[in-house]
Amino acid sequence: MTEKSYETHFQENKLTENYEYHWPVMLTECLEGLAIKPDGIYVDVTFGGGGHSKAILAKLTTGHLYSFDQDEDAERESEKIKSDNFTFIRANFRNIQKYLKLYGVAQVDGILADLGISSHQIDTPERGFSTRFDAALDMRMNTTAELTAAEVLNEYSAEQLHKIFGMYGELKNARSVAQTIVNKRHSTPINTIADLKSVLNPLAPRGKENKYFAQVFQALRIEVNQEMQVLEEFLLQVPEVLAPGGRLVVMSYHSLEDRPVKNFIRSGKFFGEVEKDMFGHEIKPLTSITRKPLEANDEEIARNPRARSAKLRIAEKSA
Repeated sequence: MTEKSYETHFQENKLTENYEYHWPVMLTECLEGLAIKPDGIYVDVTFGGGGHSKAILAKLTTGHLYSFDQDEDAERESEKIKSDNFTFIRANFRNIQKYLKLYGVAQVDGILADLGISSHQIDTPERGFSTRFDAALDMRMNTTAELTAAEVLNEYSAEQLHKIFGMYGELKNARSVAQTIVNKRHSTPINTIADLKSVLNPLAPRGKENKYFAQVFQALRIEVNQEMQVLEEFLLQVPEVLAPGGRLVVMSYHSLEDRPVKNFIRSGKFFGEVEKDMFGHEIKPLTSITRKPLEANDEEIARNPRARSAKLRIAEKSA
């Protein structure tokens, strides 16, 4: 993979928009991973601020791009794209196959999934994603969904909270956190970010409070949006949606996401070894293009610190 600055890439592809809404992570690597054909059909399952989608569109002539996102803000951002080669689908990408069929698309040449939340979502206080602000504990990527982070904290049992903080937040004291939350909410509901941080402060390791809060917020966000279930449902559909020789490009931001992606590319399933036929040939739908996950270079990390944790994996469907 060659390395280019953001500015160089945008100039080459005539992308002059202001990317303060969301800087697309590892843009060059994503585009090269997709091996874009000008007449191909591509899917960006996480439109977000549209950075990746706009760059893909710039490389198409007669091809088409379908971009998914369930976020209302993302839909508004998509309306700025005026192209006959572009279709925005307001839906969760766990339903990729169903929605593509509605548009008469059976198979595509490439799928991009950037599993991180957008800079815009993080930086909008009322969305409740960031520990930097005080706001209602929302964390819904789809603002019309019913379950919020506040409801998880105030309604889940101690056992349920212990599970999500241990599994999704990887907290060493997950049981203590869960019980403390249950005890606290008996007298005062936990409805805001400030409420939650006041509960967590006595439990957080000294000097590492911000990292600790981030782990708790990650766990709540994953639970509210069913992120792990969505990812697995999506990956299971990829082999059918991709045309032979088509590319899958997935960018994850923590090990919980990267692990199922890695396993599925390696073996076609999430657990266990790859199966073999009676002749000893491996039975798996995808072949890994990247031996190790790609990571952002120093220049990109300096510009966009959120790229530091990104890991990019690329796979190709067997012909």
